[in-house]
Amino acid sequence: MDQTLWYASRATGLVALILLTATLVLGITTAGRWTTTGWPRFVIAAVHRNLSLLSVVFLGVHIATAVIDPYAAISWADAVVPFGSAYRPLWLGLGAVAFDLLIAVVATSLLRLRIPLRWWRAVHWSSYALFPLAVVHGLGAGGTDSGLGWILAIDAACVLAVALAVSWRMRVTHPDTQARRAAELAGAVNP
Repeated sequence: MDQTLWYASRATGLVALILLTATLVLGITTAGRWTTTGWPRFVIAAVHRNLSLLSVVFLGVHIATAVIDPYAAISWADAVVPFGSAYRPLWLGLGAVAFDLLIAVVATSLLRLRIPLRWWRAVHWSSYALFPLAVVHGLGAGGTDSGLGWILAIDAACVLAVALAVSWRMRVTHPDTQARRAAELAGAVNP
């Protein structure tokens, strides 16, 4: 039996996870206002945007090859509607939820100048849920190869990178952030 589509789906899923990891890490560093002379914030923001679009492309190929592959009999609706698939409904459902969140993040990013900033920010916060859903989806839906050492190493490296970025972001402060928090506290004290 030809497994080309299955291998293509698995490979593009792994690449999409790596790109999603890089996108999330860069988004976190942008939010923390990290910069260097070689990587000014506008460059980080541009790389973040381009990596996110590239991850969507790889995710599209991942989904298309999974749907086209007759082995699992996954439908196009299964990629969007969570937990409806006959094939590994929990694991594919988690992937569908992650995909739906990603669509919301991309859509609001494309509309960023036309919607209130707090709407965009609220939807962007869902990236923190999207990432673990994608990781768990890959571990559960991947079948027997999910337990291979090199795949587990990729998953672990992605989780570690995001965990380190989140940890850094929780510790970092910026004068603008401190001023905003002080203003928010003053507003809460003196309504």
